[in-house]
Amino acid sequence: MKTKMIVGMGLSACALALTAKEAVIMTVNGSDVPKSEFEYLYNKNSQQQLAPQPIEDYVELFKLYKLKVADARAAGLDTTAAFRKEMEQYRHDLAAPYLADSTYIYQLLDEAAERAKEEVEARHIMLFKTRDAAQNAVLKNRADSLLKVLKSGGDFEKLAAEYSGDRGSNTKGGRMGYITSLQYPYAFETAAYSLSEDEISDVVESPMGYHILKGGKHRPASGEVLASHILIMTQGDASKEESAKHLIDSLYNIVKADPSKFDDLARRFSDDKGSGREGGKLPWFGAGRMVPEFETTAFALADGAISQPFKTQFGYHIIYRHDHRTANSPADLKPRFLAMVSSPQDPRSKQIRRHQTETLEKKNKGKFNTAIVSALASDAAKEGLDSAFYAKYAADTREVASIGKRKYPVKNLISYMGGVKVPAAMAAEAVEDLAEAYYNGQLVEAEEENLLLTKPEYANLYCEYVDGSLLYEVSVQKVWDKAAKDEAGLQRYFEEHRDKYNWTTPRAKGYLLQASTDSVAELVKKRAAHIGRDSLVNTIRKEFPREVSIMKVLEPRGANEMIDNIMFGGPEVKPSSSRYTVYFMLDPRVISAPEELQDVKGAVTSDYQALLQEEWENELRQKYPVKVNEKVLKSVKPLKKK
Repeated sequence: MKTKMIVGMGLSACALALTAKEAVIMTVNGSDVPKSEFEYLYNKNSQQQLAPQPIEDYVELFKLYKLKVADARAAGLDTTAAFRKEMEQYRHDLAAPYLADSTYIYQLLDEAAERAKEEVEARHIMLFKTRDAAQNAVLKNRADSLLKVLKSGGDFEKLAAEYSGDRGSNTKGGRMGYITSLQYPYAFETAAYSLSEDEISDVVESPMGYHILKGGKHRPASGEVLASHILIMTQGDASKEESAKHLIDSLYNIVKADPSKFDDLARRFSDDKGSGREGGKLPWFGAGRMVPEFETTAFALADGAISQPFKTQFGYHIIYRHDHRTANSPADLKPRFLAMVSSPQDPRSKQIRRHQTETLEKKNKGKFNTAIVSALASDAAKEGLDSAFYAKYAADTREVASIGKRKYPVKNLISYMGGVKVPAAMAAEAVEDLAEAYYNGQLVEAEEENLLLTKPEYANLYCEYVDGSLLYEVSVQKVWDKAAKDEAGLQRYFEEHRDKYNWTTPRAKGYLLQASTDSVAELVKKRAAHIGRDSLVNTIRKEFPREVSIMKVLEPRGANEMIDNIMFGGPEVKPSSSRYTVYFMLDPRVISAPEELQDVKGAVTSDYQALLQEEWENELRQKYPVKVNEKVLKSVKPLKKK
């Protein structure tokens, strides 16, 4: 939740940041400008120039810049909701590199890469979670009971067969085969890699359920394989066994004689329709991605080899191995790893957030009231997160967190939660996750405030963007839009300065038309005689949508070949589009000087804007006081040009 107070602090920090620590170079309308801001902008401007700008000249430009920003603030342009929202987003984006918990993230990446060097045999007993929190508590107690039995010498394989909900492994004594890094939830992976062979883990909770793992063998990583397959499904149906085996043997004999037919046969016969559409091609896979029989066969093949038919729980397969690659390095893993941890659902993402929370909590003297959050979670678990829950706590002033001297009541957390509806079975976990995210967000806000006050490069960039945006908005109002919309002012300026807009060469003026046929051209000429010129273009386009092209023109000789032919005696040419066969002009004439404002509106508007700009700047010099500290100005050190 972003509070108005915090947003306001961010905006006002441009006037306050760092001033307590450094000299003030000038004061504009009562607001001090620190030396670092002026020095930063002066040197940035100088680096962009062919030759360094004398500091005396830049001071005058800087004064005007700050005067215009002062005028924007006086007009309240920094208080609009849209402006504040834009600045808040920019502040967050700018702060992201400073706040990124990159050291910890790369620790996790290095850990994943180190684990990827080997594969570990995974064996587990799994109890799947439900949507019912009470039932999950029962399942957790059951897992604890199974663990006690195992610690007392119970048979892991028998208990897996009897109690594990993982159908892929329970009939095999809990054996899942070999796994590698980044395949399973982090807690599960960590337990699998840390256990010694035959060691029993504690109960491990993952997003899917509760696990008890038994340590397995470790082996060097096999890398990954790229392969295609053809699957003829049986799925345990005895009536399909004979026909499936006969078909797979027939297909094998064909591809063994001519491997180039594999793709076509996969498309026509494979029961794996997803890969079948791609000629049987599968994504790259490593240990633990496929059922053990499939994985073992694929890794045993040489590149370019085709396996004999073999059976899995799904049916009969033939594999065509194309390529292989070694285990991933940290650089190889990085894109996949970062994509994973950017998802809020990934357990590592929550770990990274919690680590950031711990770091910022210490730095900003934060406290999180876990007792109140637990009470809210317990209450939500009774009826769920619904309108009654939100109404109950909407005005609760108990302190759910504090950061420094700033207090955060429960009602702010409730507002942050945004009225999201969650059933009772998942409500407790939702409350805890939202409360953690809220607290983390407030710590991030506090750290962003500190950046404005402690990091000159950050503060200067942010303040440059804020002031630049205000300068743009106030310039639009005072000059650009004002000039464009002031038709009376533009007309008056044109009349008073007609001599400025004479041409050195005459212009052809009128309406250039292209028509599909001569008969259509005649119809348009007759119709145009009864249409006012203000609506001529739109009316003709509407009434002859595909038969006529029309545009108002004011062009010198050489700008358009059709106009040259009609008005300046140039050679006849073809119309510019093959759709048309004839071209002509309405109201054609050659003029040597502008007849009206519209003939030179672009140039007049530009000159009128320059006049408004000059008048505005003169007004600002009179309106707002500016005091320059000459002693501090002399201490500014220009950077050498790169």
